Amino acid sequence: MTDRHHLLVYGGTFAAVGDRGDISGVRGAGSSPEGLFVRDARHLSRWQLTVDGAVPEALAPVTTGDTTRCVLVPRGGRNEPPSCTLFREQGVGDGSFVESVRVVSNRSVATTVRLAVTVDADFTDQFELRSDHRTYAKTGAVRAREVLDDGVEFTYRRGEWKSSTTVTAEPAPDGVEETGTGARRLVWKLELEAHGSAELVLRVMARPHGEKRALRVPRSPSAMAEKLLAVEGEFVEGVAFPTEWPELATACVRGLSDLAALQVHATGPDGEELRVPAAGAPWFLTLLGRDALLTSLFALPYRPQLAAATLPALAATQATGTAAQSVSQPGKIVHEVRHGELAHFGQVPFGRYYGSVDATPLFLVVLGAYVEQTGDIAMARRLEPHARAAIGWMLDHGGLTSRGYLVYRADQGGLANQNWKDSPGAICSADGTRATGAVMAAGAQGYAYDALRRTAWVARTVWEDATYAALLEQAAADLRDRFQRDFWMAERSFPALALDGEGRQVDALASDAGHLLWSGLLDKEYGEVVGRRLLEPDFFSGWGVRTLAAGQPAYHPLSYHRGSVWPHDNALITLGLARYGLHDEARTVAHALVDAATATGHRLPEVLAGYGRDTHAEPVPYPHACVRESRSAAAPLALLTAVGGA
Repeated sequence: MTDRHHLLVYGGTFAAVGDRGDISGVRGAGSSPEGLFVRDARHLSRWQLTVDGAVPEALAPVTTGDTTRCVLVPRGGRNEPPSCTLFREQGVGDGSFVESVRVVSNRSVATTVRLAVTVDADFTDQFELRSDHRTYAKTGAVRAREVLDDGVEFTYRRGEWKSSTTVTAEPAPDGVEETGTGARRLVWKLELEAHGSAELVLRVMARPHGEKRALRVPRSPSAMAEKLLAVEGEFVEGVAFPTEWPELATACVRGLSDLAALQVHATGPDGEELRVPAAGAPWFLTLLGRDALLTSLFALPYRPQLAAATLPALAATQATGTAAQSVSQPGKIVHEVRHGELAHFGQVPFGRYYGSVDATPLFLVVLGAYVEQTGDIAMARRLEPHARAAIGWMLDHGGLTSRGYLVYRADQGGLANQNWKDSPGAICSADGTRATGAVMAAGAQGYAYDALRRTAWVARTVWEDATYAALLEQAAADLRDRFQRDFWMAERSFPALALDGEGRQVDALASDAGHLLWSGLLDKEYGEVVGRRLLEPDFFSGWGVRTLAAGQPAYHPLSYHRGSVWPHDNALITLGLARYGLHDEARTVAHALVDAATATGHRLPEVLAGYGRDTHAEPVPYPHACVRESRSAAAPLALLTAVGGA
């Protein structure tokens, strides 16, 4: 999101508005979609306030908290002060948006103000607003508008697909006008006494296709803020924050508050309703397997309920068959779940998309860690069939048995890379050459190793299957031996980023090596060398460890995965450094991240640019980052686990 857009998030709903609180009607700017979005669809595409037929000026532009607030005035000059002042406040709820507008007269005589709000709902799918500018056929689609006594309703139909947006106002508008564009203009003629005031409340209810819950629009933005503050308070309450490091404590509180707002609905294996961490807003306000699992893992010592919901939600979506379009195979854990129109009609493969090599081992890692942390053996027993199926996928379809490693191949309809660095050029050699064929990414092998070991422990202690446990332990030991033989680049004293389809080392120096420390895949001697190497200046920017070490031809500080700094990546690295006894190095990375959070309002974004702190005294934003991202929100909790209050 750019600084001219302001984001409100609650569950599976978000609104992005401009500096005056308007939604402009622009179809999409690629990096920052404007509108009200629910379940992957835009339910408000235009929301523009005018006073006496003109757009007002922002006396105090939008500030964003749990609601947005701004102060507007009609255009005027020094010799003709504005006739009135408008105090505008907005908030979002579950499938809803609410705004209050208080109009205060600045004149000593009675005056009339004509207030109007132009509204529209285009029901555009989020995938249509991406920067690739793809278009999708929508044969038979019909939009309609119906004027109500107190507002207007927009509906959209395409075959069995139906969604709607209802806008109502209190008091009811004096009229609803056509605009010639499909939008409708709600108009009020306000009679204000001398220095008098009037207040309007507008409420928007979005009903995406398939929504069966009885939802209510909050009565006002302040009521919505009170509800959200209560939810955030529950998330924060009871966590022991480090008093000796107040900046880390503040980042943890901010992260937990964001996690409270980023909970979306999901369903468990028995149809039970769950709330799980969404990946992030604006583009990924949905369940992504890898993201939800890492978020749950970071928060596990403090908020184990996240893992307790995420694990059964992913078990419920675990693949049971093979399908080329969705990249599904039996036992595989889902990468991405989408609810929009294009996914429903199969025009994008992401309804349930399984293009991830690492979500399946991470599912097993989190299950083992959750049971060890909480002692919840009932969960381990309930999910035993799912865990065994996940192990089966790793050994069979995943490639551990046939290739010795977890393997993925580029999916032409989906993701070229299927590890956490999933952008097209992310897995590359130092010179930028992309890996081809069946790719074996280093980080995924670490996750597989940890998954085998943790599942062996669960099998031995909970399932009482010593034979199966021994099989998994041997598989883990064999993987460790193979990895250090095949991936270690002796001349560079560092592991390769990946092996390509021919088994050749992909030799870029990348932060994924830190994930190997977290999973414990490297021998202690190798691990200590790698950990110290990650703190050298080409890797460490001062704000964190870069995804790719500077100085390599492939490096770019504004690349998504080839030189930027990711908070969740650094959280894993910090946990890994602590695991290998490199506590000074762990504290160095943790302090860098906390400093970055402090410089950005205590909230860590999805990703930062890779520019060094020695030349840039403030962290440089990455231009297309999710403003609120669950892994980044949980990252301060991982730092707290790794280094305490040091």
